[in-house]
Amino acid sequence: MSLRHGLLGLLAEGPASGYDLARRFSEALGSVWPAQHPQIYSELTRLEAAGLIEVESTGPRRRKAYRITDEGLAEVRRWLAEVEVDHTFRMETLFRAYFFWLMDPEDLKAHLRSEQAFFADTAAALRGYAETKDRGEWGTSTQTRAMRIALEAGIRINEALAGWAQWAHETDLMSAEDFGTAKPEGDAGEPAG
Repeated sequence: MSLRHGLLGLLAEGPASGYDLARRFSEALGSVWPAQHPQIYSELTRLEAAGLIEVESTGPRRRKAYRITDEGLAEVRRWLAEVEVDHTFRMETLFRAYFFWLMDPEDLKAHLRSEQAFFADTAAALRGYAETKDRGEWGTSTQTRAMRIALEAGIRINEALAGWAQWAHETDLMSAEDFGTAKPEGDAGEPAG
C-alpha cells in the first residue's frame, strides 16, 4: 500500500482537511500503516499537483479542505483492481522473534507476556468496534461493510498473535537453559552453514 492511495481512499469518503485526514488515517489505518502529519501534508501537495485531488475550500489560518477528483477516484480504483498486492509482512514482533535466543529467559518470558496482553487487548478493542458495526450503529453502506471486513482481518490477526505469544511462552522450547547465553554458531563470527 502507498500513503498516496490510502489518502485517496479516505478522500473518496468525503472532503477533509490535512488535519482531519491525519486523524482519520491514524484511527482507521494507523495500526497497519502508520503515517505522520508531515508525510500526509507532503503527499497531499503531490496529489494536488498531479490533479488527483483539489482544494474544496480554504478556512481560517489557511486550512484547506481537499476533495478527490474524478482522476483521483479512477487512480485509487485502478490501484485496488490492477496493482499487485505487496504481501511483505513487516512486523517488528515477528522480526524480533528470530533473535529471541539472545534474550535472558526471564526477560523473554516477560516480553512474551506483554506481547500476549497487547495483542489480546487489541483484538478485544477491535471486536468491540466491530460489534457496533454489526448492530448497524454505523449504517449499512458499502463503505461500512468494507470497513467491517477489514476489522475482522485485524481481529483475527491480533487473536492469532496473542495465541502465538502464549504458545511461545508455554512451549518446551522456552525451557532450554541456553536461552540468553547462546553464542552465534560458526568460527570467528562467521555464520554456520
